[in-house]
Formats: sequence, C-alpha cells, structure tokens
Amino acid sequence: MVETTISVIKADIGSLAGHVIVPDFLLELARKRLREAVDKKIIKDFYVTHAGDDLELIMTHDKGEDNEDVHQLAWDTFIEGAELGRKKKIYAAGQDILADTFSGNVKGQGPGSAEMTIEERKSEPFAIFMADKTEPGAFNLPLFRMFADPFCTAGLVIDPNFHDGFRFIVQDIKKEVPCYVDMACPEEMYDLLALIGSTGRYTIKKIYRRDGMVAAAVSTDKLHQIAGKYIGKDDPVAIIRAHSGLPAMGEVLEAFTLPHLVSGWMRGSHIGPLMPVALKDSRCTRFDGPPRVIGLGFQISNGELLGPIDFFEDVAFDSTRQRAMEAVDYLRRHGPFMPHRLHDLDMEYTTLPSVLSKCETRFTEEEIVPEKK
Repeated sequence: MVETTISVIKADIGSLAGHVIVPDFLLELARKRLREAVDKKIIKDFYVTHAGDDLELIMTHDKGEDNEDVHQLAWDTFIEGAELGRKKKIYAAGQDILADTFSGNVKGQGPGSAEMTIEERKSEPFAIFMADKTEPGAFNLPLFRMFADPFCTAGLVIDPNFHDGFRFIVQDIKKEVPCYVDMACPEEMYDLLALIGSTGRYTIKKIYRRDGMVAAAVSTDKLHQIAGKYIGKDDPVAIIRAHSGLPAMGEVLEAFTLPHLVSGWMRGSHIGPLMPVALKDSRCTRFDGPPRVIGLGFQISNGELLGPIDFFEDVAFDSTRQRAMEAVDYLRRHGPFMPHRLHDLDMEYTTLPSVLSKCETRFTEEEIVPEKK
C-alpha cells in the first residue's frame, strides 16, 4: 500500500482592492516555491489556488502530518509572499502571519491547516473545500449531512460498507489547550448535534469510518485566540475522501445545496449564507462577501494529484446560489441589528467592545427623565 499525506495549508497574506482576491503575483510566487520543493523532494506534488483573499497550498508527500519540512515550506512561502505584498502595497499584507519565527509547524502561528494521511486505495477520489469570510464551524453542518444524515447520503442506509456509521472527533476551540471528544453516529447523534450546533465553540476536526479509515479532516485554527484580538476570519479548509466504502462524491456535494447561515462576513461580525461558487467567482465583494466556499476534486495516484475539477462551477448549484442571494438581501435589510449582526458576546475580539465601552460610564441606576424645556 502507498501511504500519502495530503496537507492543505492556507493564509491571508494580502489581497487586491480590499479583502477580495489573491493577486496573480502571489499565486505565481507560491507555485515557484512549491515546484522547487518538488525538486528537493520535500513534497511529491502540489496545487496552488485561492479562496477569496486566502492563498491555498495543496500538497502531497510521504512525511506524515505536522512534518516540520512541509510546514516550513508553507511558512517560508507565506513570509516571502507577505514581504512582496508589502512592497507592492497590497491590502492587509501579512495579515495571518502572527509569529516572528517558525516554531516547527504553522499551528498557533496564524495560517490554517488540514492534513490527512491515507493508505491509497485502488482509486482515491477526494475533495478539498476552502471557505472565505467565515469560521471553522462553518463546515459542521455539511460534514454532518455527508457522514450522518441519510436524507443527504443514501449510502448510510443502502451501502453495507458504511451502514454502521462514522466516528466524529470534535474539538472545543474555546479551550487554550486543544481538547477533543470522540462521538459515534448514529448512536450518539443527538449528543453530537448538541455540540456541533454551537459552531463558534465545537468544531469537527476529523471523521473516521468505524474500522478506523480516515474520511475527513478540517482546519480548526482560531485567529483571534492566537492574536488576542480580531484580525480576520479563520476561513477553514476541509479534506474529504469519497467512494469505495465512503459517501459518493455526489453525496458529499449534496451537503452544500443548502446555503446555511454562518458567522463572519463583513468585519467578522455578521451572519450570512455560505454560498458555493466556482473558482472564477471566488472573490468577495458585496459587503465583503457573502461568505463563500469553493470545492475542487482530485484523484491521488502514488502521491500525484490528478485534476482538479471545479465542482461548484456546475449549473446544478445555480438554484443554491439564488437562494443564498435572497438570504443576503433579507439579512442586509437588518443593518446593524441582530440576528444579522452577531451577538455582542460573539464579538468580544472585534472592534465593537471599544465602541460599547464609551457608553458604559453613561449608565445610571436611576431612570433618566429629560428636563422639560
């Protein structure tokens, strides 16, 4: 069996005309550095892309997860790109670079990462989903639908290869030290939903078939907890394996037909629909959004990436996008009112507290009655 590690490491190191899109010169720089890494045998193959203003490095190698050489490669690429971005005065250059020096891997340093080590099957199809303007918990609902909802994934009912269900590894991302729980579906489904419905705290980290086969991996990095203040949204990535004892790719993609509501959007302070878009439409404009997700499909063959296919370019998702924009119009009419704007407790790391603090000293214990004039 060929053992391959898939690493998706991303960072916002600057964009054009605001928080919109990664400029071509950063994409080219990343491709050049990763080509050199292939020649040096640090990685086997790669694909460079973007999700809105996030630079996405998709890499395969045989070094396992959290490998220092692979993470150093991503870190150095982001650092060099941020420096070039500053020279060209692009917006928010180096935004996600939160550490002065590399510490062995990118975790806790700003960039986000999802990794999965697999024994390659006879055929190895998988999808990579990359979101912009939202938080790690944005993938909770579609992941649940893929691996636990028979109304989405028919194979849970009719395929004996995964009829017994899956195990969900859930992380409490509010804890300073990573904290995880293992929950089995379908028998612990209600307990799982009690957790992952709180998308701002409990995030699905990995999913395994009952026999231990890894099926999904998600980035769970929280930028504001690293920086101690709001600097940008977390913009998660997810790696999903499909077929041959796992959900079919069509079942995986079906999970994104509902443009469900997520937090993020403008200034990381608003609720909006997660809209699946083609790569060509991966640029956030309206109110810095709406939040969106791209999906690329690959095959892996002895560590080589074949593809990608742009899943959401399909017209089958046009109606989903239409529903998303109807939700956008409805929510934007709320302006600064909840539920479009997040609850103030969810905005403790944004700029809102500094505004509210100005009002605190003006409160009194007695009701105020203005004097008549």
